[in-house]
Amino acid sequence: MESCCAVPEIRTAPSVHVCSACGQRGRKVERLTVEHLLRPGLVSRIGETQYYFCETATCPVVYFPYGAGAAVFQKPDLTVRVGLKETEDPVPICYCFGITRKEIWDEIDEIGASTITNRIKAEVQAGNCACEVKNPSGKCCLGDVTRAVKDSLQTLPATAVTH
Repeated sequence: MESCCAVPEIRTAPSVHVCSACGQRGRKVERLTVEHLLRPGLVSRIGETQYYFCETATCPVVYFPYGAGAAVFQKPDLTVRVGLKETEDPVPICYCFGITRKEIWDEIDEIGASTITNRIKAEVQAGNCACEVKNPSGKCCLGDVTRAVKDSLQTLPATAVTH
């Protein structure tokens, strides 16, 4: 049975669409994600269209619509910082458990490795994540966390991982 309040899925919207601001591809994001992360008062600007998450680090746009006429949402329109678009700490990596890039760096500096990925996996298995409403991309952060740990291990000074 279909919910009376559900916005119908737009079947013609592709899974990938181009951001009008930067010209790069963005990925579909669920309406639920957009609704939960917009600042109060902006939710009413969401049109009945498919939204996409702009993954370009230097683009101020976070969510853009399929087609013209619907609202585009930028970094200041969200209640959270968008980690992949941030350069200054705290840079969020995991939204469900509040993990930042600095936390990963500090742990690697202290013990020469990171346990964060395993901690998050345990929380996910326990059913304690809500990526679809906390992460601006609407997807699980484990890939981002794993990448951040790997990058940190490669870029931090050698003295940081010899403790």
